[in-house]
Amino acid sequence: MSTFAVVATRATPTNQRLGLVLTPAQAVGRLRAGDVALGRIDVRPTLDGVEPGLWALEMLERRGVTVLNGRFALATAHDKLATAEVLAEAGVAHPPVSHVAPWLPLPRLAESPLVLKPRYGSWGRDVIRCDTRRDVVRALREVWTREWFEATGGVLQPLVQPCGFDLRIVVAAGTVVGAIMRRAAPGEWRTNVELGARRVPVLPPPEACELALAAAEAVGGDLVGVDLLPLPGNAWIVIEVNGAVDFTSTYSLGDEIFAAIRSAMLAGVGCWADAQVGTGARSADVPHGAHGLRGDGALGPVAAG
Repeated sequence: MSTFAVVATRATPTNQRLGLVLTPAQAVGRLRAGDVALGRIDVRPTLDGVEPGLWALEMLERRGVTVLNGRFALATAHDKLATAEVLAEAGVAHPPVSHVAPWLPLPRLAESPLVLKPRYGSWGRDVIRCDTRRDVVRALREVWTREWFEATGGVLQPLVQPCGFDLRIVVAAGTVVGAIMRRAAPGEWRTNVELGARRVPVLPPPEACELALAAAEAVGGDLVGVDLLPLPGNAWIVIEVNGAVDFTSTYSLGDEIFAAIRSAMLAGVGCWADAQVGTGARSADVPHGAHGLRGDGALGPVAAG
């Protein structure tokens, strides 16, 4: 019987619930042709690039191991410049980005407000809102000596008007398997849980699901989280794609999310015998306490039909 393993540098609660966790070196030593490896190598805690280990995914693939979330997918999802490029090529709505770094001239700035982020950012760290051009200069001075800015620079992009929440959709093997609404903490415009946001179970609208699926396909991700914000007219826009997204059972849609992910991914590579841990998320099933989400962030009963 083939082995399914999560290749990661950290045994986070999400990684442990997904399956056997192996470091990149352990994976190279243990996995063989016919096994399945799920890449979950994240950005560095210092935000100056991707954790070591992408090399192992490439080596496993050459050996005949089926690699999900391979080197290209993770490198593209973690790098906000690369993410923006592939989303633009695929026609997926996403705010344009400009690269800013100590070795580059300051690009022509779009109209304010703008957001400055680390190029390899996560967890809401060092994300700075700039309401004026003077704020941009002040923000760049603030991060100028940060390790991540000196190593890789950051990105500037137009601010999508905050509405107090965002929608995170988890996509596995081309299937929406989970979602959550994250309500920002009082007085906070960012919606990261690490910054006090509250998770609210939700049934994502079809328009948001279609956009999340397109974003996952554009980066080549087999398991990603897609963060979206609403726009006028029931439209949505992708803010970020997370190649090592963390989640809990609260994200479940119908089937429990961890079982649905394992089932969808293994079935997608033909490992039917190992995939019988769930039947995949069903859009008609609503978890207890979940409601339909409107573009204004209001919740209500899910309409039939």
